[in-house]
Amino acid sequence: MYQLDIVLKKGNNLAIRDRTGTSDPYVKFKIAGKEVFRSKTIHKNLNPVWDERVSLLVETLRDPLYVKVFDYDFGLQDDFMGSAYLHLESLEHQRTLDVTLDLKDPQYPENNLGSLDLAVTLSPKEGEMRDATMLLRRNWKRSSKYQSMRLSDVHRKAQLWRGIVSISLIEGRSLQPMDNNGLSDPYVKFRLGHQKYKSKTIPKTLNPQWREQFDFHLYDEQGGFVDITVWDKDAGKKDDFMGRCSIDLSLLSKEHTHKLDLPLEEGEGVLVLLATLTASAAVSISDLSVNMLDDPHERHQIMQRYNVWRSFHNLKDVGVVQVKVIRAEGLMAADVTGKSDPFCVVELSNDRLQTHTVYKNLNPEWNKVFTFNVKDIHSVLEVTVYDEDRDRSADFLGKVVIPLLNIQNGERKAYALKSKELTGPTKGVIFLEIDVIFNAVKAGLRTLIPIEQKYIEEEPKVSKQLLLRNFNRVRRCIMFLINTGCYINSCFEWDSPQRSICAFVFFVIVVWNFELYMIPLALLLPLAWNYILIASGKDTRQDVQAMEDLLEDEDEDFDKDDKDSERKGFMNKLYAIQDVCISVQNALDEVASYGERIKNTFNWTVPFLSWLAIVALGVATTIIYFIPLRYIVLAWGVNKFTKKLRDPYTIDNNELLDFLSRVPSDVQVVQYRELKLDPNPSPNKRKKNNPG
Repeated sequence: MYQLDIVLKKGNNLAIRDRTGTSDPYVKFKIAGKEVFRSKTIHKNLNPVWDERVSLLVETLRDPLYVKVFDYDFGLQDDFMGSAYLHLESLEHQRTLDVTLDLKDPQYPENNLGSLDLAVTLSPKEGEMRDATMLLRRNWKRSSKYQSMRLSDVHRKAQLWRGIVSISLIEGRSLQPMDNNGLSDPYVKFRLGHQKYKSKTIPKTLNPQWREQFDFHLYDEQGGFVDITVWDKDAGKKDDFMGRCSIDLSLLSKEHTHKLDLPLEEGEGVLVLLATLTASAAVSISDLSVNMLDDPHERHQIMQRYNVWRSFHNLKDVGVVQVKVIRAEGLMAADVTGKSDPFCVVELSNDRLQTHTVYKNLNPEWNKVFTFNVKDIHSVLEVTVYDEDRDRSADFLGKVVIPLLNIQNGERKAYALKSKELTGPTKGVIFLEIDVIFNAVKAGLRTLIPIEQKYIEEEPKVSKQLLLRNFNRVRRCIMFLINTGCYINSCFEWDSPQRSICAFVFFVIVVWNFELYMIPLALLLPLAWNYILIASGKDTRQDVQAMEDLLEDEDEDFDKDDKDSERKGFMNKLYAIQDVCISVQNALDEVASYGERIKNTFNWTVPFLSWLAIVALGVATTIIYFIPLRYIVLAWGVNKFTKKLRDPYTIDNNELLDFLSRVPSDVQVVQYRELKLDPNPSPNKRKKNNPG
């Protein structure tokens, strides 16, 4: 047994992997194929200084220390930056050696990828085998003393981020003209560590008004810098750089909103922002032996924290969700050896945690507990299984998405894994146990404010299949309206005398006795009718099966369609056409989604939202019944005209659209639906549904 003490000092002239001309490097140490150390990430630096120390116990000197460097990118797309081997047999015992490792890419050995500086000390541990064994056990297992700690202390030490930085992008003033017409089409990019956001584009202006809000997670207690760049959007060519600025978070006081006028460097003009730092306890990770909801005292405290009497205290803290990732079975073999190296990633909105890797196993056991704060009860929990590969991105093995409102507390359940598009099954199941505790009043109020944006994702591509699907969805919604119009018109045409007479009598009675409160009351009727049908066992959501069949037919065509769009992406002459097609594609998706969400609200697709609609419509009915319309309209007008006078920096939103954004469309209903477990799937079906 030997003790290997390593000081990871710094890196020199590392490879560029980001578009900004820098990288976010971190280092991994492996011995005998097992990861034994991972350094912290140094952001935006090609000559990083780590000064991290690690002590390793090794049984043999035959296995070299394998050192790999990666560029951290959010979303598991970490880029390989080079690797090197340190042969332990060549080291002198009990002497500290300064070592410089030249990084190479095995596929391109002629490339110079920089170097790492280490200080290494190798010491024999003869006569101390028992102590070494105990030390190894303490590294991998929790001691009884650790298990007896209060769970609140454990979670406090396991905290992954320390607070939230809320930035409201208000406006720009006197920006630099970049187009021939003397104007620009500006948008703004924000970056804090690996977190990135992009604002909307304001066309043809030098004084844009954005009024958008972005939330960043603060990992460093000392603060950090928010890097801000302004760009001019150009169709068909590279966007023009208009300037940059930054925010030093260490200079801002917490729990206070700061108005910032930031002049742009390397450009012209000023950006106006509001920045707020809020302390928070949001996410944590632990083993099954230590989790808060299994402790009656901790669970009682959490229940008290989210009871109805605290509904108006800290409205952003809606609830808490605890996810136990137990194990997976029957995973797909991703390696040539017929095995995989699976690990699991759990995501909730912009919070993302992952388990350790279980090597060479198709039935891994993780036994980890993840805890998230719930800011929006309509968020979707995403659980993805990947295969770890050396020197390249992880391979996808399967995924399952679970809306928080669909979770049954405390039930250990097997979920069949789905493909990347979430429309068909792939090989394997994963066992989860999930608990959600939330305040219904806070959740209802949170529904009426804008939904939290996710980090910047991949640029959209032109997809023939997606365009056709969205067109068919819009056509279905339009055909529903046309059929409804034809039905009403048939009453006027007296195609059925009995129906026409009933419609005429109903029309006369309603018009003669019409009051404004009848409008929300009329909307309550289909909600109540569909609820009665569902309660009696008749499901009115018949369009979901049709959408599921449509998505399954498209699965085989997606890969081919993506390759075609990639080849078109290299042709500059088609850039303008591609932008137009993407706009049409997204517009069709938006129209179809809202049409389906309105329908699904009345169909009780999400009972919580349907109950919320009943409460809102009932309140509206009562208010309109007792208060004359002129007073309501007058109050609305006064509020609308004086809103900017009372708060010049208010961010506009539409409560109805914010509500509908939480209702799943038909596509999302299919994606969120759990697959039935098939104990003996046929070989042909398994081959068809496996990705790749």
